[in-house]
Amino acid sequence: MMIKVQLTNKNEAYIIKNLYPLYLYDLSEHYVRFPNAHGIYEDGDEYKTLSDQYDVQNIWWDKPDCLYPYLILVEDKPAGFILIATPPHCSEGVDYFVNDFFLLRPYRGKGVAEQAAIKVFEQFKGSWELFTNPSERNIVGQRFWRKTISNYSNDNYAEMCGDTFDGYKLIYRFDNSRKV
Repeated sequence: MMIKVQLTNKNEAYIIKNLYPLYLYDLSEHYVRFPNAHGIYEDGDEYKTLSDQYDVQNIWWDKPDCLYPYLILVEDKPAGFILIATPPHCSEGVDYFVNDFFLLRPYRGKGVAEQAAIKVFEQFKGSWELFTNPSERNIVGQRFWRKTISNYSNDNYAEMCGDTFDGYKLIYRFDNSRKV
């Protein structure tokens, strides 16, 4: 299976934007969230269409020097995305933050997600952070990140629960500055 991770530009933004509602739908299972009054997975009712939601996502292509929207491709077909943020869009002392990570269900359990994550980690050297839902509803996600980061960092990572800008989360941190 040929897996690529490709940095997208504004002309390719629509692909990630097409996948994004599926990502939010997947998250609704872990966070017990429901669509707004207009059928959109967003916190408020101000988003009436997917187009409204797409406009908010434009920031990922408006700041190419600090936000990195990657598309995951399997056999040259869209399979998911990884959105990487750098300062000032991450915690103090963190160089790279996995803001969003999504893989379509048909590709899960086949090693695609771990390979894609590692390909992105290898793009940037420094201190990394990511959050995930700490609840029992997200055991699969927690296991995935624990295994992936442990394998990648040779068990040299921190895992803790705590308050973040996005609420109470399970936080993973590692540094790949010295990784060859």
